[in-house]
Amino acid sequence: MSGALGGLMIVVERSLAVTAAPPLALGYLADFGNTAVWDPVVRQSIRNGAGPIVPGVSWRQVCRLLGITTELTYTLVTSEPGRLLFHGRNEGATCVDTVVVRAAPSGCEVTYRVELEVHGLAKLASRLIKMEFEKVGNRGAAALTQALNSLAPAAP
Repeated sequence: MSGALGGLMIVVERSLAVTAAPPLALGYLADFGNTAVWDPVVRQSIRNGAGPIVPGVSWRQVCRLLGITTELTYTLVTSEPGRLLFHGRNEGATCVDTVVVRAAPSGCEVTYRVELEVHGLAKLASRLIKMEFEKVGNRGAAALTQALNSLAPAAP
């Protein structure tokens, strides 16, 4: 499947049931610097600038996948109740991360969706990248569940 920019689109989505209250989970996920804690691909995620986390804030993220280290700039595009949207970009890829947080009886449900569009020579490895992204998605979902559960339980 091709995206609007002519690259190959890789989509990985996971839904997690966690014990954190929705506002805590959303606040944690809004700080993209936290991806370095739970995403197995992310080596470093450093915020550019200071102040409140609002649309327009960006992070410089260093990732390693399939033995290749790359750097992306991620920007928070949308922050609304229950939903976050981040755009990441470098010369070889465009990434859209969508986070949806819904209240649940025992805390909340978090749906994390990554849409990765590879460009240029990276398209040659797209099948391999897709397989690796699926594996990493499983490990990341487990680590994110643990990170969110450690924040605080939902109110009884």
